[in-house]
Amino acid sequence: MSINSPHVDAHGHDHGQEAHVAAHAHGTLKSYLIGFGLSVVLTAIPFWLVMGDVLGNKQATGLVIMAFAAVQIVVHMIYFLHMTTAAEEGWTMMALIFTIVMVVIALAGSLWVMHHLTTNMMPAHDMIRR
Repeated sequence: MSINSPHVDAHGHDHGQEAHVAAHAHGTLKSYLIGFGLSVVLTAIPFWLVMGDVLGNKQATGLVIMAFAAVQIVVHMIYFLHMTTAAEEGWTMMALIFTIVMVVIALAGSLWVMHHLTTNMMPAHDMIRR
């Protein structure tokens, strides 16, 4: 490698591919603040929906909260994990697919467990009478 190479500085340090990748590996303060703001909003709205009993239907509220959770996962992946379709030669897409599969398993398993707990647990008013 020559000192006259466009990627080598006056001290002989190579600022080629590694520097280019490192520059895109971190977000800006603006992107972090946008991600933080979206995360706060995507947390506050479901909290308000539950605490205010806004929808009145528990199943609809649960589905809306799951939708907000899925959107929040995407926000975290984009703004905090810096996952894009063009980065790292496709490894990011593999991580995205893995994340989607894990989220589906976690959500489906959580709903299954909560449904069976609700179905199989004795209601509180029956315990008082006995």
